[in-house]
Amino acid sequence: MLPATYVEGFHDLEAVKKMEYRPLGKTGLMVSKLSFGGGPLGVHYGTYDEDKAIEAIRHGIKQGINYIDTAPWYGQGHSELVIGKALQGIPRKAYYIATKVGRYELNYENMFNFSKEKTRSSFTKSLKLLGLNYVDVIQVHDIEFAPNLDIVITQTLPELSKQVADGKAKYIGITGYPVSILKECIEKSNINISCILSYTRYTLIDNTLLEYIPFFKKHNIGIINASAPCMGLLTNKGPPDWHPSSEQTKKICADAAACCKDHDIELAKLALWYSMQCKDIATYLVGIQNIKELNMNLDVIKNGITEKEKILLGEIQEKYLCKITEKHWEDKELQIYWEYMKK
Repeated sequence: MLPATYVEGFHDLEAVKKMEYRPLGKTGLMVSKLSFGGGPLGVHYGTYDEDKAIEAIRHGIKQGINYIDTAPWYGQGHSELVIGKALQGIPRKAYYIATKVGRYELNYENMFNFSKEKTRSSFTKSLKLLGLNYVDVIQVHDIEFAPNLDIVITQTLPELSKQVADGKAKYIGITGYPVSILKECIEKSNINISCILSYTRYTLIDNTLLEYIPFFKKHNIGIINASAPCMGLLTNKGPPDWHPSSEQTKKICADAAACCKDHDIELAKLALWYSMQCKDIATYLVGIQNIKELNMNLDVIKNGITEKEKILLGEIQEKYLCKITEKHWEDKELQIYWEYMKK
């Protein structure tokens, strides 16, 4: 059955038929198993060719990807601007799009603001950059960085609820690194939260998300699992300099990547395939900068990995990744942030 986003004459029909679509919690949206992440279209993952990124977005939608995620944080709106350019001329029916509020600038002083006033002005700017009248999902970005959860519950979420009432968004989501705070926010808020975005918490090195899936399923919350390659950690190229994982973890992952290079296989491909084996996750959000990356990810979705690649995956798990003792970096970034803010 074709998804509601299918547009005859625009989409590649055979490609759409090969894409798997899953329900996003209580939203009623059927989203592609692979979704397009706008994180690398900012400044955090190095320079990229804007025209190639636009080409990848357009081609990805034609191939059946119908969920796109971005945020003001990704390049102070640059990701939204590039995606907005890519969406020009594409039927609005053909995709679902999500953006965020709450996290903004690179300097700590202006990095976070969860007030209702900032939420309103930021969302207005996001719609303008995207060139849209509405988004399908509006999310509160990295809620663990709020001075306290009450601000998110009493200011940010009610303001987003008003935006939904005004028709500028359809559904509300929350994002964060500690999965526990996403659960706590859903339990305490009387605002209808439809989905959560969890990143790098169901990967080759960390399966924390699995503990919380029964709770999200019970409340019919859609689960978006982002960054199976662990923000570059599980790639042949390696992570960016700012990556918060420990030096031990980086070294072991680099050794695993070297092993993959020796076999002419991309570690990110193995990481994505592994992460995608969970049936309870609605969509897997992957940052993509160009057609080459897009096609690799589409290939994993539609064809899986070869027996040779499965054998190599088993080897790097047994030889390298099982030695990682610091599987996550929860609270590390928070501590650095609050130490700076208290100065």
